[in-house]
Amino acid sequence: MQARLEQHALTLSIFMTLAVASLGVVFGLISGSQSILFDGVFSSIDAAMSGLALLVSRLVVRETSQRFQHGYWHFEPMVAALNGSILTLLCFYAFLNAVQGLMEGGRELAFDVAIVYAVVVAVTCFAMAAYQKRLNQRAGSEFVRIDMQGWLMAALITSALLLAFVIASLLDGTAFAHWTPYVDSLLLALLTLCFLPVPLGIVRRAMREVFLIAPDHIDREVHEAMGSVMQRDGLLDYHSHVAKTGRGHFIEIHIVTAPDFAAGEGMALLDTIRAEIAGGLSIPPERRWFTVAFTADPHWA
Repeated sequence: MQARLEQHALTLSIFMTLAVASLGVVFGLISGSQSILFDGVFSSIDAAMSGLALLVSRLVVRETSQRFQHGYWHFEPMVAALNGSILTLLCFYAFLNAVQGLMEGGRELAFDVAIVYAVVVAVTCFAMAAYQKRLNQRAGSEFVRIDMQGWLMAALITSALLLAFVIASLLDGTAFAHWTPYVDSLLLALLTLCFLPVPLGIVRRAMREVFLIAPDHIDREVHEAMGSVMQRDGLLDYHSHVAKTGRGHFIEIHIVTAPDFAAGEGMALLDTIRAEIAGGLSIPPERRWFTVAFTADPHWA
């Protein structure tokens, strides 16, 4: 159910992003606005990355294979890192273009066309952000969450563009009209600086998973769950290892026992302990690779 919701949200987002991207490119060329053109190109790349995310979301729900015996979860942070890196480079390049435009004296643009674009796109982006937020309350998808944040940021930035275009249009024909050619380049510079934290944040989170950095909240959960388990007689020590990659969580626990532990109860007791530990974890079974091993030799722990 969650996978279907995720794929539906991403598919719709791809089509809507392509529509917004097309508007941005067309209106940007008609109005002569680099900021609108950048918005369209940014959306085009975002649509391509959403398509790749959709492909990966379909892949990760498959059963493991002989070649990928731990599943396909590790593709998620790889795609997220690629997405964030490309968007970061685009923002940097656009910022340099904006600075060059300011140094060359700016450019004239058709504010009436720009205003129409900003109104249409702002309404579309706010509607998509609200829809995806409501849908992700059931889907619980990292991909949809990232996509929803992108729509919300696009809505806020396009609203800022609308306000700036309206103000610049009102200044045209006044004593301040000589400043209006700088509006587009200035907006492009501000636009890129506002966009930049989003892809950088995506890269930072993705690289934590690529490098298998232990998530603090899962590590705490494991230690809290082990607290009551280790009260049993015969359990001497334990070592735990946790990692997160995409929606998958890898949890490995090695428990050191006394040599005669579970001598009378056998495997039933060991499975009871496993179930008790699992009951203290918030990660659902379908999103975790959970291993609990028992040994009387600390060397194997």
